[in-house]
Amino acid sequence: MLNYIWFGMMVLSVFCSILTGRTEQLSKAAVGGADKSIQLLISMAGSMCLWTGIMKIADKGGITQKAAKLLSPILGMLMPEYKENKAAMGAVSANITANILGLGNAATPLGIAAMKEMQKNNTLRTSPNNGMVMFVVINTASVQLIPTTIAAMRQAAGSADPYYILPYIWIASVLSLVSGLIVAKVLSVWS
Repeated sequence: MLNYIWFGMMVLSVFCSILTGRTEQLSKAAVGGADKSIQLLISMAGSMCLWTGIMKIADKGGITQKAAKLLSPILGMLMPEYKENKAAMGAVSANITANILGLGNAATPLGIAAMKEMQKNNTLRTSPNNGMVMFVVINTASVQLIPTTIAAMRQAAGSADPYYILPYIWIASVLSLVSGLIVAKVLSVWS
């Protein structure tokens, strides 16, 4: 679906540039945007590699397992369908830990693995159960202690203090998490 949206936006841009006689500006913007995206990618690569390496060290040092143990009682309350499923809860905990540490790129494959584990116990084969929905809500809110991607983007844009936004990100993400959890719990009661 997203591919269709992007394709539609590109076709609309070309169509509008032809109608307004600005095809040259469109060409320059497309080439300039591609150049800037590569520059941004290269500038962010160092920061992303640093934090991904730190996450790997934390994982090898047992920090992620300890975080998973700390999260398991809370996750058991939020997803009672999976409370006894060690594989699913371990995958969910690993994903949430990666998100908390701001490693969205590392969290994505962990989230996919968690959802696959959860699907194994899903009696509703064609739709997600309440535990799976709750997991998506938690993932979408993505509470992060260190939002590495945003900080790297701010640094690449020339920010003098790329981590200045940390308290605001914490407040916004906690509020979105709490709101999402409340709505998901209310809707799960009605389903």
